[in-house]
Amino acid sequence: MTAMDHNRSALTGLNERELEILRLLAAGHTTKTIATQLGRTETAITERLRAARRKTGVGSSRELARLLEAQEIWDRKIDLSPPDSPAKPVLPPASSGSGWLKGKLLMLLALPIAAAGLILAAASTTPQPIAPPAAAAKRSPLTGSWALDVSRIPEAERPARVTISFRKAPDGKWTTLVEIVTPDGASRHAQSTAATDGVPVPITGTMDNIDTAALRQPAPNTLVMTLGKNGSPVSTRVYTVAKDRKSMTETIVWAGGALPKLETTSFKRLD
Repeated sequence: MTAMDHNRSALTGLNERELEILRLLAAGHTTKTIATQLGRTETAITERLRAARRKTGVGSSRELARLLEAQEIWDRKIDLSPPDSPAKPVLPPASSGSGWLKGKLLMLLALPIAAAGLILAAASTTPQPIAPPAAAAKRSPLTGSWALDVSRIPEAERPARVTISFRKAPDGKWTTLVEIVTPDGASRHAQSTAATDGVPVPITGTMDNIDTAALRQPAPNTLVMTLGKNGSPVSTRVYTVAKDRKSMTETIVWAGGALPKLETTSFKRLD
């Protein structure tokens, strides 16, 4: 049984109300706002979440919500190429033996970008003028620059800084620029420009384990990004921006079912 099959089996035992609450939690709601929306008490919502954790064996309600979200995205094949593209064998995730910077961190280097809604990424390679307040209020939640919370990375593998910038180009496509600064001050970067149509586009920059990115936007505040190598998917990453637009969560799903558990990272807005 693959990891995704295991996840699906664990989620099968949840009832419709529990699934509804978890979907709202994944969308950024709190127990208080969920209770208000469903016309229930916070205690009732908390009990539902406790029951869901007990059934699945997942210790965190938010982790369980992300698990459900990733499973439903996986089931809808959002991470795959367009329907008319031929199926390709998948590659296992890169070995972690070479460290976060050479493995998972290089994945971040490849980040392609997202589109006009919430999954968006953005812009041209030249700096864009600061939008006036009225325009800023209308821009995509993902537009701007984000800094990775590197405190979660083991100290021995921790970079000095990782940033991702999303900008929207005049043609409506979204460009992402990723920069990694190592402890010794060396800098690496990667860039890609893509529409949110699921069509893989090339990634340029200093990386060798990922060469394409494809984007989908299933919800206004969510970007689904599939990274590939030599025509095969390597991982799907779900980026979700919080309602206050100040933080962003990345949930990683590995291709081929090689997923012992969901991996998550956090970003904070820089501008």
